[in-house]
Amino acid sequence: MPIKAVVWDIDDTIFDYARADATGMNAHLVAEGLLERYETAERALALWRELTERHWARFGAGGMTFQEQRRDRVRDFLEAPELPDDDADAWFGRYVGHYESAWSLFPDTVPTLDALAGEYRHAILSNSALVVQDRKLTVLGVRDRFEAVLCAADLGVSKPAAEAFLAVCARLDLAPAEIAYVGDQPEIDARGARDAGLLGIWLDRNGSAGQGPSGVHRIKELSELPALLRADTRFGAPSTFG
Repeated sequence: MPIKAVVWDIDDTIFDYARADATGMNAHLVAEGLLERYETAERALALWRELTERHWARFGAGGMTFQEQRRDRVRDFLEAPELPDDDADAWFGRYVGHYESAWSLFPDTVPTLDALAGEYRHAILSNSALVVQDRKLTVLGVRDRFEAVLCAADLGVSKPAAEAFLAVCARLDLAPAEIAYVGDQPEIDARGARDAGLLGIWLDRNGSAGQGPSGVHRIKELSELPALLRADTRFGAPSTFG
């Protein structure tokens, strides 16, 4: 069964989230007069990312709303557990302003979308919220490249749960075996897609050690994707990809 659609993750896959997050947080800490509190921007960013991962896991497990996980990140980061909701929202909003000013796609994103445009349908499946990711894609000028954008906060289920991947299959009215999923997380993205019956593709931009999950393909940049899809490697053709 040939691949008919490519479904994409966004952050750190087509969008350079890590760079935007680091640049935005540094600018935010300077503007808030908080940089010295954390000694270095690197330590502050490490804490922010740790809190993001922790509270996102709680949100993914259904323990809080999307907005609540943002507020709790701020309270933990500032060590201010009694910070009112409005103040936490305002602080996060100021951070977002700096973060958004650093938004950019990876250089290989648009060329790869162009290379695949005539052969495959395209959609998004993200562990975020539609209100966030739809705007991001619009600002970055690529929203019209994707016929559907599905996000965990709106679906009520997050990757790597099979239900998340199957939801985008249903939206596209395609069987899982007709869809390739591309993401930067080997377990959440590639293994999750594989387990749901999709072709799982791990975008390993940093060249991680080890083989990664079995039964998925690994590429180091998006420019490798067209050849991988055209090789039809899942169905018996020789593969030169990891």
